[in-house]
Amino acid sequence: MRTRTLAAATSLAVLFSSAALVAATAAPAAADSTKTLSLKSAGDVLVDGLHQRVYVSDPTGGKLVVTDYAGTVQKTVTGLPGVDGLALSADSGQVYAAVAASNRIVSVDTATYTKAAEYTLGDAKNPRSLAVAGGKLWFGYGPDSSGNLGSLDLSGDGPVVALDQDGDMSSYLPPLLGSDPAAPGLLAVGERGQSTIALYDVTSGSAVLRVLDGNPGNEGSNLRDLDISPDGTEVVTAAGYPYYNPAYSTTDLHELRRYPSGDYGSSVAIGPKGAVASGTSSWYGPDLHLYEQGSTTPIREYEYGNTGNSSGGDTQVDGALAWTPDGSRVFAVSENSNGVFSLRSYTDPTKYVPKLTVAAPAKATRAKKLTVTGKLTSAKALPAGTALTVTRTDIDSPKGKVLPGVKTTANGSFAFADTPPAGGKVKYTVGYAGDATHAKVSASDTVEVSRTATSLTLNNNGKLYSYGADVSFTAHLGKTYKSRTVEIYADPFGADKPKRLVKTGKVNSKGNLSVTVDMTRDTTLTAVFAGDARSASKSVKSTGFAKVKISTAVSKHYRTGTIGSTKYYWFRETSDPLLTTTMSYYQGRHQRFELQVYSGGTWYSAGDPEYFALGGNGKSAVKLGGPGKGGAGIRARVRSAYINGSSGDSVNSSTYGAWQYLYFTK
Repeated sequence: MRTRTLAAATSLAVLFSSAALVAATAAPAAADSTKTLSLKSAGDVLVDGLHQRVYVSDPTGGKLVVTDYAGTVQKTVTGLPGVDGLALSADSGQVYAAVAASNRIVSVDTATYTKAAEYTLGDAKNPRSLAVAGGKLWFGYGPDSSGNLGSLDLSGDGPVVALDQDGDMSSYLPPLLGSDPAAPGLLAVGERGQSTIALYDVTSGSAVLRVLDGNPGNEGSNLRDLDISPDGTEVVTAAGYPYYNPAYSTTDLHELRRYPSGDYGSSVAIGPKGAVASGTSSWYGPDLHLYEQGSTTPIREYEYGNTGNSSGGDTQVDGALAWTPDGSRVFAVSENSNGVFSLRSYTDPTKYVPKLTVAAPAKATRAKKLTVTGKLTSAKALPAGTALTVTRTDIDSPKGKVLPGVKTTANGSFAFADTPPAGGKVKYTVGYAGDATHAKVSASDTVEVSRTATSLTLNNNGKLYSYGADVSFTAHLGKTYKSRTVEIYADPFGADKPKRLVKTGKVNSKGNLSVTVDMTRDTTLTAVFAGDARSASKSVKSTGFAKVKISTAVSKHYRTGTIGSTKYYWFRETSDPLLTTTMSYYQGRHQRFELQVYSGGTWYSAGDPEYFALGGNGKSAVKLGGPGKGGAGIRARVRSAYINGSSGDSVNSSTYGAWQYLYFTK
């Protein structure tokens, strides 16, 4: 069901209404948008151009949702069970809604979004669709097997309802209605779910049957929507079959042409200048198709895509298409397979989108001439000499530098020459500003322009340092064109410490920039020169390695002494030495504990080394069982170590602690 502005009773009122609507649409154009709506179903959609509001009815939810042009909900009007068809008053002050479950038409004030009036319809049951023609509000109504046509006249002192006006037409369900304010005396009526179409002259205030066809064009079924062109010459339908939108003459309903939508038709809306919007139930193809009146080549096609975790793309809801009064936008309601509804807004839908290509060479030499070519084409032909803008973006002009424009030849091709002053990535952007029938479009291509190689070094690569050592890393930058700035980043090993910028600045007169790093972990330093207009970018790395801090304390001994020149801790043969290791802590780190025994002038390993976890304080205590009686004279030594990888992490370099020597006596 299509919604239209309520026609005024006089030509003066029509002129006044149109002028107000045009003045209200002077806002800047907005981008296409999609907003999810909280709906249980979707019936009709209506656009109030004066207030820039969109109304969507929800029959199942019994409510009317009001949004702005961006799809942001402004108000929800509830208490409207079965609300479906919508229409707008001539002054845009009232929205009329057919409320099927309560057998009435309700008006909603467009300033306050509150119910202003309710109109009972006598014996008319289940009003579903609304249209305005001949100064009256027409409605399709009726339970199953008894569809009919009625009117509501609000021009007098009180509302006047007239029923049973369908004449010779017989409709099983409440019929679909279509009208256009530019053809105020014409009303189109279609049999919902079937194929019959009738046209009525309502100039006199009553519905006078002009033409009736049970199967116009000798084909068509499952009618879902219809609309009348502003010039009153054709009625266009959307149906489950055929897979196109036939346009029929309003004189005798003979087929004029076919708008090839290519799928199950669900909606049709004709704009104020005659452009045809066709919505289809297409899961995997375009859902919205736009045509100039009389042309079967699409202006544009839009695919709705998937708004959530659902099967296939969203599909067009039956009858839920509407234009703004100035034709600058089309609004559509879509639904996904999970029953989620979205309001979609499309800007400049009647403008053809030209195809613009730009081709630059992949590589070029700085300060040498290069040539960029391209082509501008459109389904609606553009004339030779169409003006295009050219912009070059490079290191010297990061915001873009406007170059002399270029014009197309007869076939839309163009070419221009340029001598890039800067090296690196140079982007050429060509733009077409658009016109009354073409959307603006731009395209670009990038060329890699040569620059002189840059020398950059960073010292200390591969060197090993004690834990916590303050190490100076120095980057040296060779000759460049302009920039002398270097950045130095430090990336400590371990996922818990990210790479960070530790210094940035200009190198000194010798080309050096230094930074001091506290070496508590293996760390990779990266020096970066971003490049300039003539000197290439460069980055180099240097990895410095850091030991852990490690010490082992011995306890439970009764004295110390030396054997030869080596210090020993003396223990009774029945004592158990306690070795407490302190090591730089890292989560999950273990110390490796190694024991050796002295015999015959040689130290022998007493089994494989064992690993012991460090506590959160970095300490690990190991009790070494003594030899017992008869063990007097045994000499042993122990040491703790951190082994990269084997100790549970890899953020430091392997480090061995000092040997601690033990001597057992009676």
